[in-house]
Amino acid sequence: MKNESLRTAALPLIVTRMTQHLLLGQTLSFSGDPLTSDWADVTRHDSQGGVLVVDGRIVQVGPADVLKRAHPQAQTHDYGDALISAGFVDSHMHYPQTAMIASWGKRLIDWLNTYTFPEEMRFGDQAYADDIAGRTLDLALDHGTTTLTSFCTIHPESVDAFFGAADTRGMAVVAGKTCMDRNAPDGLRDTAQSAYDDSKALLQKWHGKGRASYAITPRFTPTSTPKQMHALGALWTEFPDCLMQTHLSEQLDEIAWVRDLHPQSRDYLDTYESAGLLGARGLYGHAIHLEPREIDRIAEIGGALVHCPTSNTFIGSGLFDMAGLKARGISVGLATDTGGGSSFSMLRTMAAAYEIAQLHGTPLHPSQLMWLATEGSARALHMGGQIGSLTAGAAADICVIDLGSTRAIDQRTNRASDIWEALFPTIMMGDDRAIKAVWVNGTLR
Repeated sequence: MKNESLRTAALPLIVTRMTQHLLLGQTLSFSGDPLTSDWADVTRHDSQGGVLVVDGRIVQVGPADVLKRAHPQAQTHDYGDALISAGFVDSHMHYPQTAMIASWGKRLIDWLNTYTFPEEMRFGDQAYADDIAGRTLDLALDHGTTTLTSFCTIHPESVDAFFGAADTRGMAVVAGKTCMDRNAPDGLRDTAQSAYDDSKALLQKWHGKGRASYAITPRFTPTSTPKQMHALGALWTEFPDCLMQTHLSEQLDEIAWVRDLHPQSRDYLDTYESAGLLGARGLYGHAIHLEPREIDRIAEIGGALVHCPTSNTFIGSGLFDMAGLKARGISVGLATDTGGGSSFSMLRTMAAAYEIAQLHGTPLHPSQLMWLATEGSARALHMGGQIGSLTAGAAADICVIDLGSTRAIDQRTNRASDIWEALFPTIMMGDDRAIKAVWVNGTLR
């Protein structure tokens, strides 16, 4: 009884030792999808807001004065008129392409053969993979991105490097071994069996460990035989809580190649569906040139598409139909697609998404762009409410944005009549200089 009394008496002391941080500034959060609802109804902006973080999680978001009175013991971080947002979520990229980002002048297939495949051959070297993984994650954090969804290479070492580097930084990430057993150099081909075996072993090693999530990863139909795709489809059936990521309908010549390889298939998407690789937890990158049947099927199954605007313009792929696809109720994430994408910055990615939407005649409001780069991408990853969200219960992955980071931006922001006029110049012209602070899982970097 004496020992029980001591344990009970100690409980209040444990509570008082919790790490509490109070972040002050302008706050931006969402109660719904501003692309399917009136953005003004689901967007929450507070010009003098606060975010209470306790032991790595967001506990409360509200007016600064209320939070300061209620939590005087919290360590205060006053960011003035900077904008406190959820950390950015990049829902499709290739960390092995970091070192060769912005390589000149090729269409997709030539670009893969000339730049990507030679670089990816180096990732069987654990030291090299470790170096690039750490470099990629640090560059992402410099730009306010707190979650990456990455393709690795065929080498298990590349997967270990990425998840290991993320774990040391406390980051929530998604990744998987990229599987290819045809139409790739000898040093980058596996087999149907080794793709299954390696992916299963890596999945069992990393999925759910800390903040790591595994994605089964066939690169795309041209580089995976039907046998390999069926093997990976079987693996997904065994582990249905995992994500599956691949590419779909990025360029017209790619689609023609798929048609030649699979003349019996109804369309590109059918090559995945027939192998068991179409599902609600599927992430289909690019998806620019979709057939009506493909759109119907993705909407029906609940799969997510990932918009990669800087890559689509850089490699000349085409224009993603954001408004049309969202009108069908399809989940859409936003991504840099490094290194086909030409920037590590989700700000630059938002700017490119705006420009592409303008070409479609359906401009995106700043609130919609910010939602896509945070909560929208998180929802595509089936992590809504866990990451990419400035709401109670979410992980404290937070990006603080300076709305006057350069002379050009500052002189425009000074003329702004509301938060959207103040934010939009940073979306269009901002870079890593606009990132004032980054918090990862409640820890200030």
